[in-house]
Parts: sequence; structure tokens; C-alpha cells
Amino acid sequence: MLKTRQILGCSSGLVSHRWKPYSSTGSRQVSFISISTCSKPLLLSSSSSSSTIIPTTTTLLLPGSSPRRTRFGAFSMSSAHSGPNPGGPSSSVAVHSAGNARKINFCQWCGGPTKHEIPDGEEKIRAICTVCDKIAYENPKMVVGCLIEHDNMVLLCKRKIQPSYGLWTLPAGYMEIGESATEGAIRETWEEACAEVEVLSPFAQLDIPLIGQTYVIFLARLKKPHFSPGPESSECRLFALDDIPFDSLAFSSMVVTLKLYAEDVRAGKLKFHYGIINKKPGTSPSDIHAYTLDYHLQS
Repeated sequence: MLKTRQILGCSSGLVSHRWKPYSSTGSRQVSFISISTCSKPLLLSSSSSSSTIIPTTTTLLLPGSSPRRTRFGAFSMSSAHSGPNPGGPSSSVAVHSAGNARKINFCQWCGGPTKHEIPDGEEKIRAICTVCDKIAYENPKMVVGCLIEHDNMVLLCKRKIQPSYGLWTLPAGYMEIGESATEGAIRETWEEACAEVEVLSPFAQLDIPLIGQTYVIFLARLKKPHFSPGPESSECRLFALDDIPFDSLAFSSMVVTLKLYAEDVRAGKLKFHYGIINKKPGTSPSDIHAYTLDYHLQS
């Protein structure tokens, strides 16, 4: 369920990546990365003569199944990402959230009025209760979903709710408290497409700082060749790669995910992708093609 708008295991929605560059002739790559939860901004180091490798192993725990181990190989940064490099050809780039905080006028604990200022020892304006002095912190939302492959086609759902009524999307929605990302993706697929799926591997993580969302999309397969519209869908259909309705997709995140998937299929190798979706200034939120994909990393 996704009605309008957090990386894994981190209260601030960020993961700390420690990059160790190394030289590589004619390629942009990086060496070892260690991943740990952290409340600090993601720090990326990029150089025209360096690139990035992430050898890491994760275990996906699926309901009713044994753990599936998924191996990730080398990560590389796109040599020509669609956004400018703020630091020039050789720099360290701190990626901060660009989203504007929603103005909170009343305390969620006592109902008292709030003031908006920077608390001691912090850097951002927060809503502070003038009665109980509690600070309201806003965190990103995680959206999880499945990219389902079946007979060389992908399953899409036509939305029967706003926003983007009547447009196509992968089955996806907000992750719930008490469930894992894979469990949420499986649940959303059942709710929107009445389909039972097995998650195979993560395919993409796409951050959208402007609206405080992170998308985590998993590759999946149908356990049974049956699907039908759920309460939030008017239609479910399998699309061949050349028939995907790119001009009738619901969100920019769906455009990015399906374009990356199509590119990988045509290249003969599915990869894992990370990127930041930034909407172009002055464009409508409903313009799904008005975006740049920045800091694109792929395995």
C-alpha cells in the first residue's frame, strides 16, 4: 500500500559505508566496504581513477522457507551519473537529506504548542514543545516491493487509489512495524496482486530525500502462476520487456527501477543498484520523467 510517500537497520535512515579506493586502469571502481548502522551522513569518495568494490554477504529470511544466501560482488559508480559532481573530479561528497521538514505545530505527547529552533548540539531546526520540552524527530519512510519475473515478463498493477490513480506500478508499499523488508514486500504483493511470491534477491535501493522515502525493491518469482487485482488495484498484468508502459507508470521510482531492470536484462546480467532520485527544480511532482539519478552504484 503506497498512498503518497530509512535504510535497513538504521534509525536515521542511513548506512555508513567506509570506502577504500584503489587504482584500476581505465575503470571507476572501489575496494573493500564495511557496512554498519550509523546516524551520520553517508560519505562517498569518488575519483576518476578509483572505484568501489563491496564484497558482502546477506541472508534473506523468508516466511516458511530456509534462509537463502545472496552474494554481492563488486560495486562500481557510474562514470556518467545524471547529476553534477559537487566536489569536482576528485572529492569526498557528504550526502545529506535534501527534504524539507514538515512543520509540526503541536506536541505529539502533550498537545502543547511547539517552537521551531535548533536544539543545543544539533544542526537542524526541530519542533520543540514549549510545555514538556520534548523534541519531535522526523524519519524517512521505507517503501518495499517486488519486481516479479515470470516467463520473461514482469508483473505490474494498475492503481485504483490516489495518488496516480489508473497508472501502473510494481506491487509496493510502506513497510510496517514488526516486519522485515522481505516480509513487507511479500505482504504488499499479496495485497495488491493476490500473488504468492518467493523473494530471490534485492535489486535496487533508491533514496528520494525530497519526500523522505527509501525504496527497496526485490527480485521475486511467482510460487504459483496465479494473480488478480487486490483492493487497491484495478488490473494486474504481465508485460514483456518491450511492452512496459513507461509513459503510464505511477512514480519516478518505478521508471528508474524498470529502466535499470530492462538495461540489465538486455546486457545479460542482473545487478544490484543504489541511487538517489532527485526531482528537477521547478517540475511537477506528477512528472515522472523529471528527475536525475545521482550517485548510481551497481554491482
